[in-house]
Amino acid sequence: MLLYEDKVSGSRQQDAAIDEAIRIVQFIRNKSLRLWMEQRGTSKNDVQTNCAVLAKAYPFASRLNSQARQASASRAWFAISRFYEHCKNNQPGKKGYPTFQHHNRSVEYKTSGWKLDADGRHSIFTDGCGIGRLKLVENKQQSIETFPIKAIKRVRLVRRADGYSVQFCLKTERKVEHVPTGRKMGIDVGLKAYLTDSEGNTIENPRHSRKAEKKLARLQRRLSRKQKQSANRKKARKALAKQHLKVQRQREDVARTVANASVSSCDLIAYEDLQIRNMVKNHKLAKSIHDAGWGIFLQWVKRYALLHGIPVIAVAPHFTSQKCSECGTIVKNRSVFAPMFVLAVE
Repeated sequence: MLLYEDKVSGSRQQDAAIDEAIRIVQFIRNKSLRLWMEQRGTSKNDVQTNCAVLAKAYPFASRLNSQARQASASRAWFAISRFYEHCKNNQPGKKGYPTFQHHNRSVEYKTSGWKLDADGRHSIFTDGCGIGRLKLVENKQQSIETFPIKAIKRVRLVRRADGYSVQFCLKTERKVEHVPTGRKMGIDVGLKAYLTDSEGNTIENPRHSRKAEKKLARLQRRLSRKQKQSANRKKARKALAKQHLKVQRQREDVARTVANASVSSCDLIAYEDLQIRNMVKNHKLAKSIHDAGWGIFLQWVKRYALLHGIPVIAVAPHFTSQKCSECGTIVKNRSVFAPMFVLAVE
């Protein structure tokens, strides 16, 4: 699946209609979850058929497209099935028991309830929510009109701090022709250096959250001083959310750029399989680990490696420390990259 995203421009009435559709999605998901909690042995089919019952019982729910209601119920069942899977696999820690949603931000349509305008620059939503015709703020790199309509399997409206966006989920095969370089590289993520490879090259940690820390603190103080449920508080909350969104996008942009460059220049990548979930439990390092974004970087490495068709090896972190636990001496023969290349050669 390929995800194509465009920002949309609409009137205040259309923005309110999108918010109403998002609230209906949240309502149906929570009702589906309530059905599973109250009736033992509820199946996926029971959750899906309950959508028609909800549409008859609640007139406002019937305004949402029927396939969008089905997609909402599928979200609830996804949370349920994930909980079952974690219990079956005896995953350590919390199993992720499904909880009710309070801040949903998207509504998803399948093959009906929407259509593209003939000019390819507008998207029309035809269900009873009254969203209507939305202008697409075109992506400079590529336009959605270049893709066949049949390839679009899902359309999603997303609300973010800086406005609304529409996402088109395209069923297509994407593969990059990899140019062999003969390099086998081990990578190590860290806090001082964002990335260190087996050749000794390092990339400086950008520390986006640390750089924006003062501005975020100022915006947070401004928000706390505003009266609850006032218009000024909504403005302050929106300003804070925009700054957090900016930091998030900066972090992801760096992760994608570095991951793409690493995969393009190697024929094999090995990385230290760190348990990030356990590491962030250290309150002294949690903020810095989240700021570095190890998890999202490794996700993009795996995605780009899949496109290029090169292997990515996760190496257990045992015996990879370079410092002696007693005297602190650097022991070179216990380098973090040594076990990586043993596996790479094998």
